Amino acid sequence: MPIVTSLYFVYQAQEEAFDKADNENVKALDYNELRRVSSLEEDMQFFYGNDWKSKIKPSTGAKKYVARIEQIAKEQPELLIAHQYTRYLGDLFGGQMMGGMASKSLGLEPGQGTTFYQFDDIPDTTDFITEWYTNLNKVDLTQEQKNEIVDEAILVFALNIEILEELEGSPFKAMLMLAINSLKEKNLWAFKS
Repeated sequence: MPIVTSLYFVYQAQEEAFDKADNENVKALDYNELRRVSSLEEDMQFFYGNDWKSKIKPSTGAKKYVARIEQIAKEQPELLIAHQYTRYLGDLFGGQMMGGMASKSLGLEPGQGTTFYQFDDIPDTTDFITEWYTNLNKVDLTQEQKNEIVDEAILVFALNIEILEELEGSPFKAMLMLAINSLKEKNLWAFKS
């Protein structure tokens, strides 16, 4: 099963939660340019055909990840910020590199099955990421909430790793581990004391 199958369910839950969120901090960090469900749908069609929706099911790891998103959306919506950071910025940060590696390792034509990794609406990744972090540091949160968001980000990394472990032998696993580790090393949660 391609990694995009699991990610489809994760992003579908995430983006539904963002759409329903009343939390102004979550809304402030939710950029249309980062949305991935439509690109994942294109990739699903490539891998599974026109009736892809009837062919795919979430993996155990994806179900666990989705359950966590749904839980915090109801109980502590500000924790969705950790999911925005971990998934969206991780994908943006490593997307072009990983899309190219995926195409090469799977023998795909450029753009086939890798729409997920293309951020055509973001011409300058560095400037966009800088803007996103600037807005992250402007959100109105208590120190306790900031600490909880950092803790949630650590949990999100674990949930991502769990999905990757389901893909033993997949070239996507190595590529995503590289991207996750790079993002972790960036120490981008500067607002935690």
